[in-house]
Amino acid sequence: MTGGKIAHRLTGGLRALPRTVGEALRAAPGILREDLWTVARDPLPRMRWLGRLPHGHAVLFAVIMGWVSMAQFQEPARPGSAQDPVPLIWFVVLQAGAVLLALTRPIAAWWLSTVMLLVTALAVDDRIPPQLLYPWNFGQIALHTLVLFLLALRVRPRIAAEALILTLLVGVVTSALATRPHADGLDEAITAFTTAVVVGAALRGRRVARTRLVEQEEITAEERARRTLLEERNRIARELHDVVAHHMSVISIQAQVAPHLAENPSDELKENLAGIRQNAVEALAELRRVLGVLRSEDALADGARHAPQPTLDRLDELVGTVRGTGITILTDVTGERRALPPGVELSAFRIVQEALSNVMRHAPGATARVELGYRRRGLTVRVVNTAPDRPAPPSPGAGHGLLGMRERAAMLGGELTTGPTPDGGYEVIAVLPTDHPAPAPSAAAPETAEDPV
Repeated sequence: MTGGKIAHRLTGGLRALPRTVGEALRAAPGILREDLWTVARDPLPRMRWLGRLPHGHAVLFAVIMGWVSMAQFQEPARPGSAQDPVPLIWFVVLQAGAVLLALTRPIAAWWLSTVMLLVTALAVDDRIPPQLLYPWNFGQIALHTLVLFLLALRVRPRIAAEALILTLLVGVVTSALATRPHADGLDEAITAFTTAVVVGAALRGRRVARTRLVEQEEITAEERARRTLLEERNRIARELHDVVAHHMSVISIQAQVAPHLAENPSDELKENLAGIRQNAVEALAELRRVLGVLRSEDALADGARHAPQPTLDRLDELVGTVRGTGITILTDVTGERRALPPGVELSAFRIVQEALSNVMRHAPGATARVELGYRRRGLTVRVVNTAPDRPAPPSPGAGHGLLGMRERAAMLGGELTTGPTPDGGYEVIAVLPTDHPAPAPSAAAPETAEDPV
């Protein structure tokens, strides 16, 4: 950048500076009016370290400091000065009352306290001895310090800074208007008022940050539950793909073989069967594309991906595997055992598998029982365990087994009931109908569920 361009920019910046300062000065009254001209109610927030302190001890503090302030005003006056303590008593009472008002309306309380500081300073100018602090004594400084602190706890730091600056301007103006020399009390006031505003603003910032952190944790928990639900639905969709693909393959083969089984099939029949086969083949191709999307981030091995989906025929194998870990499992099958729709068999197997996994994780030493009840229009699955005989080790991560079981039951139009038993155990009951149509898509928010602990 050349020297001429630098000089041009500096000149332009200097020209813009007065305009910026002027705009800020013109906007200042509007900002102050918006920030400080209000009597809105703003109760004191509930904070652990405060407890009931303001509502109990603020009254005592206001009374004591008001008494201290009035006692200092009753020092021997200057010779020849007027003795008129009655107005001062009301001024002190109003300033002490500002402390109590600050518990609910901090800005209005600050206005009241500041006005009393101004009025009192002007009233005692010619009657207090030179050795007393002016424009304010220790009692007044203590009362206004608490008001500023309670204000900074509730309002934005900018508003607290504006109140501090205006308070100090009142002190400077009253000191400049004093008709007689007094002991300067502005240094003590500046230190006390500034400390109160800084500490109050810091505590407010800490409280706001903690509140935002809690809100963010709630949002994160909701997102985690939603992501868990989507992952579980993805897994269910991948498993059901094999079931649907099997049926579509059977339809395609039957449509291809059917013309050869009929004697002298008509051209219309051949054309219809060819159309059925073509549609089945296209549906299979689309299913493969969908499965490719669902498995795009799946880290399962190819052998596991293409393994056939389990059914209730493998229930004995599952129970035997769990028994190998040292858990006693009893099985009970009621009703006429028969082949069920593949989706029902798969969901029932996965529900039993997940329930037994929960028993191994959360109920060491317990006895489990698996019950299958075949009904005319569905299947009832019940897995119950007794109370554990020792504490369970901490489970790594947030479990979502119950969420998956609930999704599988809802997919079939069934119901899932879980909860503790009277003897300290836990039970899972699933009712899976066999004649329920496919559920309609739902936009409802996912329900958060974790494994029992």
